[in-house]
Amino acid sequence: MAKARGFVEFNTEACKGCELCVKACPFDVLDMNQKVNGKGYHYSYMKNYDKCTGCASCAMVCPDVVITVYKVK
Repeated sequence: MAKARGFVEFNTEACKGCELCVKACPFDVLDMNQKVNGKGYHYSYMKNYDKCTGCASCAMVCPDVVITVYKVK
């Protein structure tokens, strides 16, 4: 059976940079971008694409619901 991979998509303009998703990720996939969005907040991004399993821990803790997780075969 093929190993499931995940992909995380962010609404970067709505992200407030709380870093909860970064801390919740058990596989060290996410990090905070050095760039800022239109509101002046650093936003999350995927730094380690190959480690993401699509567990959605990041999306579950996001208070602003800016994360969508996809599972890819």
